[in-house]
Formats: sequence, structure tokens, C-alpha cells
Amino acid sequence: MLVLNTGSSTLKFKVVDPDGTVWLARQVEHVDDDADRAHALDTLEDDLAGAGLGADRLLAVGHRIVHGGPDLVRPTILDDAAVSRIEDASELAPLHNPQALRALRRARERFPDLPHVAVFDTAFFADLPPAAATYALDAGIAERLRLRRYGMHGISHRYVAARGAELLGRDLAELRQVTLHLGNGASVAAVRGGRALDTSMGLTPLEGLVMGTRPGDLDPGVVVHLLRHGGLDVDGLEDLLHHRSGLLGLAGHSDFRDLVAARDMGDERARAAYDVYVHRLRKYVGAYVAVLGGLDVLTFTAGVGEHAAGLRHDVLTGLAPFGLAVDDARNAGDGARVISPDGAATTALVVPTDEELAIARDVAALIGS
Repeated sequence: MLVLNTGSSTLKFKVVDPDGTVWLARQVEHVDDDADRAHALDTLEDDLAGAGLGADRLLAVGHRIVHGGPDLVRPTILDDAAVSRIEDASELAPLHNPQALRALRRARERFPDLPHVAVFDTAFFADLPPAAATYALDAGIAERLRLRRYGMHGISHRYVAARGAELLGRDLAELRQVTLHLGNGASVAAVRGGRALDTSMGLTPLEGLVMGTRPGDLDPGVVVHLLRHGGLDVDGLEDLLHHRSGLLGLAGHSDFRDLVAARDMGDERARAAYDVYVHRLRKYVGAYVAVLGGLDVLTFTAGVGEHAAGLRHDVLTGLAPFGLAVDDARNAGDGARVISPDGAATTALVVPTDEELAIARDVAALIGS
């Protein structure tokens, strides 16, 4: 399977078998406009040709789509009607869906005889309990505008929850898990028995945790105040919330590594931003322990979650009342592993995510390969 994983400013692709065998993998950073994306896709085609991976070697193309809206809640063959429905959902993920649509159109042109399948980040959260999915707004307006909590990063959360159970040799159905997907975008999910009960992102990828350039949870009154008194129109407000908030807005650094380096050099703004980031993480974990009725496993994943040992230490040491602790030697290691000490009441894990493998398996299941 060729899997295209399109982010707001990145393009990852991988040729992978559902058993996990990787034939080719590449990530292109700083894909900021149409010219960059076209160049990245040209590079993809050159790499495929150089590796001898023409259309005759591929079974299908899988596409990660951030937002499927209320209707696209399972892997879907990409015909013209499905593409139109993804376009319709783009207003809910304006930074992500349009980029993915450009990539999938190019891929459909390049591989017209292969099945193309969309796998949606929102799908894992499609059956959230109504109490978790519902905004307390006028019901008629919410229904007309499709306003609900959709959640994102679902492909990653689903994969990591299952992989964590496998790593521990335990039945997924018996586990209460909190999964922390911490990258430039970040979210947390409460998962019981493999099913999502709650998640931090909502209608759009703006809600929840503090992120690289997004604020996460925000009093709606702040938005009204900015529109009324901050000299911002709707476009300016959208730019502020998506591109100039979060860690960047607090401390001038959107890359977590740069933030930590600045903090360690004595930058007080960076220290304060780091503290806000950790506080929000701990708060969500505590809330989700209540949602789950207890906690068996807490898992860190994605770029920050997998690589920031100091952050994991600081988060876990603040969660001791929930039976969490950190073994510093294990925490400093690499790969999928337990990082809590033997005998801890709650297990802490690091599990590298693999969205491309999860997508490949979904595609294979759909097309029967």
C-alpha cells in the first residue's frame, strides 16, 4: 500500500505491507504552499520510480484525511462523490483537508487504476457518548451547522491503544487507557476497552491541549472580546488562533525542542509556557481518570511524546495520586517500552505511533487484500 499522510505543513508517505514491512518511507517538511506540495509530490513519484515501485507493484493508495464531518466515519473508497463530501467537511479543518485534497487529486491522476481509500482522523471518535460529543449550544443551530465534538488524531490514538495492550500482553477489552498524542498538534483521548469515551479536540483541531501554534481550550468570551476590541476581523482571528498562539504566542517558539532549550538558558517566558503546557496535560489526565472510572495505562506518543524525556518526567511526577511514577533509566531509553517502575499501580508507556501502518491495514481490510 502507498500511504499519503498530509499535514498542514508536511507530507509523509510510506509504502508498507499490512504486516508492517516498509518498502519506502519519506517525510517532506515545510510544505507551505501549492508549489511546495507539487514539488513534494514530484519527489514522491521520483522516489517510487527509483525504488521500482510502479503502479504494478501497488495494491492501493491510502490517504489520511483529518476531518470526515458527521457522515464519513469509516474507511471510504474515493470516488468523485466521496471527494465532494471531503470538500464539504473542509470548513471544519481548513488547514488540513484542503492540503489533503490536493495530494489525493494528484495521486488519483498518477495512479488512476488503483483503488484510493480515505481513512479519517475523526472516525475513531464518531461514536463518542453523547455527553462527551455535545456542545451546550442552541440545539437547532448546532444541528443545522453540524456542531459537535469530532476529535482528531484518531488514527494515532486507536493504533497506540491497541499497540500498548499488545506490548503489555493484555486484552485491549479490559484496559482503561489515556493516550497522549503530543506533536506540534496535540490531543489526549480516554479509551476504555478500545473505544473512545472522550477526547480533547472538538469541532476543529483548536480545542484542548496547548499546541505549537494553537491555544487549546479558550474561554469563548475571549474570541468575542478579540473581535469587538482587538481590531481583528474573522480572518485575522483565525490566523491568530491557528498560527500565532500556543507555545509560539507565549514564548516565541513553536518547536518544543527550541522551547526547552530557551527555558534551560533562563528564558522566563519559555519557562512559563512550559509550565502552562504541563499543567494542561496533567489537568486532562486527571479529568479522564474520572471519565474512565480509573486508569490502567497512560501512553505518550508522537514527536514530543516519544522524544521529550524531561516532559514525560514532569508530567508523571505530578500525577502520583493516580498511581503514576517514572523510572528515569527506562524513561531515557528508546522505542516502545514501559517507563514506570516495577510495581507501579498504573503503567506508563512510550509507544511510537504509526499512522501509515494503521491506514494500510484499514485499506487492506476494505479492499480484501
